[in-house]
Amino acid sequence: MERKTGRKPLGKNKRKHDIMLRFNDKELGMVKKILASYDLDFGKRGVTGPFLRRLILNKEVADERKLPDLSANLVYQINKIGVNINQLTTVARSKNLRTPSAKLEAEIKKANNLLMQIMELLNEKLEK
Repeated sequence: MERKTGRKPLGKNKRKHDIMLRFNDKELGMVKKILASYDLDFGKRGVTGPFLRRLILNKEVADERKLPDLSANLVYQINKIGVNINQLTTVARSKNLRTPSAKLEAEIKKANNLLMQIMELLNEKLEK
C-alpha cells in the first residue's frame, strides 16, 4: 500500500549527524538580515537550518586563501618566542617593576621583527 500523504521517508538520505552553531547578538543579526534578503522568516520553524545547509554546501572550496603549511621548526620557534616573552613578563611582575626592563623591550622588538619577517615570507608564498 502506497502512502499518499505526509512526509516522504528519507531512506539513505536521512540526516543523523548534527553540528551545533552558536552566534553572538551581532552575528545573529547578520544571519537574520541574510534570511530577510531572501524573503525568509527567521522565526518560522524549519527555515534557517535548510537555508544555512544549502548556503554552506553549494560553495566552492577556496584553496588560494589557505595558509601555506608551516614547518614544524617555524612553529617551534614562534612558540619559543612566546615562552621567552611570558618568562620575562613574569619576572617583571614578580619584582613589581612598573616599567619593562630594557631586556624585555629588546626581546619584544626582536620578536616583533621576527614575526614581521615571517608574515612577509608567508605573504610572498601566498602570492605565488
